[in-house]
Amino acid sequence: MTTIDTTAITVELPEAFDPRWSRLPGIEVGGRRITIDPAEYFFRFESNTWLVADWELVKAHLLDVDETTESTVEQLALDFIKQHSESTSDAARVLATAYEVYAYLFRDEHLAGLGLPQITAEHLRMLREAATLMALNKVELNGHISNVGPCWFFPAATSVVFDLDEEMGGMLDEVYHGGWFNEQRRIESIKAHAALGGRLVHGCQSVPDQSGGVVAPYGASMANFRDDLAAFKAGWIEQVYAHRLNPAA
Repeated sequence: MTTIDTTAITVELPEAFDPRWSRLPGIEVGGRRITIDPAEYFFRFESNTWLVADWELVKAHLLDVDETTESTVEQLALDFIKQHSESTSDAARVLATAYEVYAYLFRDEHLAGLGLPQITAEHLRMLREAATLMALNKVELNGHISNVGPCWFFPAATSVVFDLDEEMGGMLDEVYHGGWFNEQRRIESIKAHAALGGRLVHGCQSVPDQSGGVVAPYGASMANFRDDLAAFKAGWIEQVYAHRLNPAA
């Protein structure tokens, strides 16, 4: 029987995170320093290894490479992952890499093109923080979801942490979904997520329904992923919402 190491995860990131993340169980935020107790933070924590690649390599060798008639952007990303990624049990490294990925994907220059005047630079910061923590979620090649933290349920977690009402929480989720709907942002996302060893996949259908986003390895069974997700999400979403300071939000 394999025993999963549940030693506390501590990381210092370039940007201070909102201290209200400490409203969620198992996470403490003090400026740039974040500490996570896996036993309290995760709903499911069955794997403490992740696939990562150096962000500087992604910037130097992938972000500016264009797809061709011979090689799609997904193939470029997969080839990069095969060549440069490695397995790590250092969760702090995963979080630090994820921070760089999402600082790039949710940068302020995108604001003008979102078509959502209500979304500000502050909202993009919320997205960067939540997505960074989501990087510890994990899907196996067989489609089994091995790690699930509260940020899997993006609108619920941001409601608790940032006191967002349902309308604004849904709008923030729309910006997150834009990485699938807008082709230029989708291409950026495919390339950037190579640093986290896969591609960002989502369980929602036509509208956001808290089915989560996770970086899944290329080749993972999406049928099994869908079935596993459907089996667990409702009860855990309720547990996240239970930590709201203002239940009417």
